Amino acid sequence: MSLRSLALLSLCVVLTACSKINQENYSKLKAGMNKAEVEQLLGMPKECSGALGMSSCTWGDEKSFISVQYAADKVLMYSGQGLK
Repeated sequence: MSLRSLALLSLCVVLTACSKINQENYSKLKAGMNKAEVEQLLGMPKECSGALGMSSCTWGDEKSFISVQYAADKVLMYSGQGLK
């Protein structure tokens, strides 16, 4: 294995290990939190959509994700899947 390949592999492992999409951060979510608090905890979402004061944002990928639903930028509900 070349030095470049080893460095790339190490970077991937570090980035995966430092993911904010985990059970520990999921357990810190609470109904009523504002959007800025959630983004401070989880980072910027992968995707958001909404209308009429309601929105839904998702962090992660198909296998491991956290989804948060907001009403007027306050957490209404949240769910997660595949968290470690």
